[in-house]
Amino acid sequence: MDSTQPSVRPLNFSQLFSQIDRRKVEVALTALTAVFIAASLATETLRADPGLILILNVLSYVCGGWFGAQKAFGDLREGKFNVDLLMIVSALGAALIDQWHEGATLLFLFSLSNTLQDFAMERSRNAIKALLKLRPNEATVVRDGREIKVSVSDLRVGDHVIIRPGESVAVDGRIVAGRSTLDQASITGESVPVEKGIGEAVFAGTINGGGSLEVAVEKLAADTTLARIIHLVETAQHQRARTQRFLDEFESRYAVGVMITAALLILVPWLVFGQAFQPTFYRAMIVLVVASPCALVISTPASILSAIANGARRGVLFKGGAHLENMADVKVVAFDKTGTLTQGRLRLTNVYVSRANCPPDFAENDLIALAAALESRSEHPIAKAVLAEAKERGLILPEMTHFVALPGRGVHAEADGFLVWIGGYRMFEEHGEVIPPDVMAVKEEWESEGKTVLILHREIERDGDEGVHEDEGGWLGCVAVADSVRADAKHTVAELKRLGIERVVMLTGDNAKVAHSIAEQTGVDEFHADLLPEQKVELLKRLETKYGPVAMVGDGVNDAPALATAMVGVAMGAAGADVALETADVVLMGDSLANIPYAVNLSRRARRVVWQNIAFSLSVIVVLVLGAFGFSLPLPLGVVGHEGSTLIVVANGLRLLKG
Repeated sequence: MDSTQPSVRPLNFSQLFSQIDRRKVEVALTALTAVFIAASLATETLRADPGLILILNVLSYVCGGWFGAQKAFGDLREGKFNVDLLMIVSALGAALIDQWHEGATLLFLFSLSNTLQDFAMERSRNAIKALLKLRPNEATVVRDGREIKVSVSDLRVGDHVIIRPGESVAVDGRIVAGRSTLDQASITGESVPVEKGIGEAVFAGTINGGGSLEVAVEKLAADTTLARIIHLVETAQHQRARTQRFLDEFESRYAVGVMITAALLILVPWLVFGQAFQPTFYRAMIVLVVASPCALVISTPASILSAIANGARRGVLFKGGAHLENMADVKVVAFDKTGTLTQGRLRLTNVYVSRANCPPDFAENDLIALAAALESRSEHPIAKAVLAEAKERGLILPEMTHFVALPGRGVHAEADGFLVWIGGYRMFEEHGEVIPPDVMAVKEEWESEGKTVLILHREIERDGDEGVHEDEGGWLGCVAVADSVRADAKHTVAELKRLGIERVVMLTGDNAKVAHSIAEQTGVDEFHADLLPEQKVELLKRLETKYGPVAMVGDGVNDAPALATAMVGVAMGAAGADVALETADVVLMGDSLANIPYAVNLSRRARRVVWQNIAFSLSVIVVLVLGAFGFSLPLPLGVVGHEGSTLIVVANGLRLLKG
């Protein structure tokens, strides 16, 4: 044989078949089943050759039962019984007593029902798959001074990617040039585009607005926030809820019970009571069909998957059906304070100018500019808050020289002949200074609200006409900085209470004075301050013992022990935070607290729909079984009732995709 000739390999039909879209094949086979049933009825009416009629009947069975038989016998090899086996046995039984058309109709409706179920369930999965479309396949990268197109998978950490107006962001990275608004709804669930500039983070899958950006790549394509979201939700679809796990285990036992019952319904009346075999067998086949738990088995996954897809679109990621169910049982919601109920970053909240001591033309902006200039060399969060306020107001800072930092106390420096001081009460007390009553009163009032107060003092030292040293200066006033409460915190707490959450609690490692202030502003039922991480864990256990299941809401970084201890750990603002995505049971990708009551409400809706479906499915089974015994229910009507109930519970579950 000539070795240069190409060898002819046998056609592997299983490989070929696996490459074809299964859903399209299922639709085609369902349609062919109907065609062969109609052809069989027509040939019978025309009294055609019995052999042709038999061939058409067999073809209708093959097409209608192809996928069901595969699933039934596949599970049977593993020692499992399922509803597909019940349908196949029922159809074969109908053929055995020469009721081919009833059996074929059963397989047609069963196949049609499965096709429609798959289509409906695909809608839930497509809500997740849509995330994949957000990620572009190519990116424009700057290499060797030139812009070139490369595959997203070829991007390297440190590459600079150009994002033009209207384009999808291909990577997680940080802006190094340009400013634009970005639509982050796909990642964080935020409905309003966010303006971002140099130094700020961007995420793969977000949409650039009207500006051009240059972004430094910080994560490879496989490690982006979007990639992790997709992986999380795909995993969640396979992590089943408690109810679903129970029904899956119940299905096999129930199917065995139905098979045994059907066998007894054939043998006892026929052998013991001497009834005719055919009607006895026919009735048993009807019971076999109507008692099959198709609707019952599909009731939970249809609802759970729809709810998970709904949450993912909103930026709420449930990491499995079990966590969705657990959220519905929550009686207590415990919030970490910093970064959860509060912004997690200090900002300047109050400014007081002492009119009793300041020159008439000295204004609030002058005080802030002086404070910012003094703090300009510090990396302390308080200093950053003062500088951020000055920058926001567009203030020009005075030139400062001879900076002297007093660790833990404050700073002083010179400006235009002035010696200016900024710091807390302790610094001035140590220097023997007496703070005037008006400044002291404001300081004490702000500190009672949990704020940090910085006092400013300015003096001029010069020689008089007669060589006498004079001191001209004064107490300029004070500024306060604090970690501000999120704008939606109070509304979120109120909404949780409206939903019936028995206790809303705040936990913090901060001092009691600050905690009390935040608790009053947010309306929580109780707060616990000065807590170490292990103390938060103990407190959560006590809350669960006293009230019931607890959900812990934190930032997912320093709250990992508490998140792991609670029945449901909720990490919020987790876009880009690896620890949050790994630790929590529920991940809120954005910074909106409103998603917490939304998650609670969604989980409760899902639980209601699941139990509606279970109750309806069981009711239909009871009614149809009674009909089979008491009203001589014909097989076609039993099939329609059985498959119709299945479609109804799927449609009911799909309602959770909305809202």
